Amino acid sequence: MIHRPSLRFLTATAGASLLLASCAVGPKAPDAALPPQASGAFIGAATPAVSAEAARDDWWRLYQDPALDGLVAEALTNNNELEAAAANLRRVRAALGEARTARLPGTTTTAGFSTGRPSAATVPGLPAGTEAPETDTYDVGLDVAYEVDLFGRVGSVIRAARADADAAAAALDVVRVSVAAETARAYADACSANARIDVAQRTVELQTRTMELTRTLLDAGSGNGLDVARARSALETTRASLPPLRAARDGALFRLATLTGRTPAESSAAARSCARPPQLTQPIPAGDGARLLARRPDVRRAERELVAAAARVNVATADLFPRVTLGGGLGATALEAGGLGDSENFRFSVGPLISWSFPNVFAARARIEQADAASEAALARFDQTVLVALQETETALADYANELDRRAALQAARDQAAEAARLSRLRFDAGADSFLSVLDAERTLAAADAQLAASDALVTTYQIALFKALAGGWSEG
Repeated sequence: MIHRPSLRFLTATAGASLLLASCAVGPKAPDAALPPQASGAFIGAATPAVSAEAARDDWWRLYQDPALDGLVAEALTNNNELEAAAANLRRVRAALGEARTARLPGTTTTAGFSTGRPSAATVPGLPAGTEAPETDTYDVGLDVAYEVDLFGRVGSVIRAARADADAAAAALDVVRVSVAAETARAYADACSANARIDVAQRTVELQTRTMELTRTLLDAGSGNGLDVARARSALETTRASLPPLRAARDGALFRLATLTGRTPAESSAAARSCARPPQLTQPIPAGDGARLLARRPDVRRAERELVAAAARVNVATADLFPRVTLGGGLGATALEAGGLGDSENFRFSVGPLISWSFPNVFAARARIEQADAASEAALARFDQTVLVALQETETALADYANELDRRAALQAARDQAAEAARLSRLRFDAGADSFLSVLDAERTLAAADAQLAASDALVTTYQIALFKALAGGWSEG
């Protein structure tokens, strides 16, 4: 039975709680609007090497390289960072499931047994010098509690957990984008190193023949030792460029093995034997800024983190108001196990519980300030993520377009260097020019070949950087 003063207190407190609930409107999520210029065409999309078509998710297939397709698929299946991100997603989703249980009544079952003897001094009427009797106690019970979400605390906790799960899913997509791009980059680096090694080896063969010719001329009495020394110096300089190129190739192979979940000893044979970096035969589909930001999983993650931070402000705000819990319990307590079913040993309780930290709300207000600051930081991170996404894409477009122009110039320079080397050798054979001119022409040709091979590697590198900036590869499909 509830006494009248207690009933009045509960009625007054409940009325005040409902009045506060009508006034308690949690803060909305900060405005995460995109800048107007983010929805237009890219600045660097004017080059013919880029089209306005929507970006492809499986961009590596544009290279039409089965070895690359297999390596990316293997990396997306076996990469350890992906496994860790997937495990983290499962953890956060389990936390969401835990948060959702707050919508349901909480139940606790108990069963206990105890035996004991009280002090003789606490037992009325017990003769002096007599021990109190030992008593066995059996108890079973079921308690139920349900929080009435008057001020949206439970709902806000669930919204924050749901946003956390979405952010973790986006974080997994971010890793997928990175793994796909880095796998293609490692493969391209290995192929590019092989191409540059081939150029250096062909130059070594040419310079070896030149050196042998100068030695033959010296032995025949029509040459001189200076020409032999110069030819040998050029040859050894080119040979010295081979070890760093082999080291770069091996490093790319080992990086590729790690990305695909293998040891360095199990590095890809296809990547070790490929002769040139993968080549595109069509313009890169880039879309526009709006489609980019809709695709980028890091933007999606930042937006979800912002939503979670705003929900936690609501959680902190709800602590300013009373928390109402409806509870009840039933059970039985008996001195013998067989007596637990007797009606006289049955017990029950039911009633609301109202807890409120008022008027000591300083701790709650401090938590609100913390949550507000975290929300403002999340908004700043979202804005920065959008800007970085646009900057990365525009930079990749500019790098790619300018490197294409540079490669075209290097190709023309290489063709002219090859023609100059051919004419120089003809003039030397005809006795119209010195051997120094031949060496200089061949040195220029070797440098032009090396620069062109390096530019080929950079073109592929910038292509992959652009595909990564366009967020290709995150979809499981």
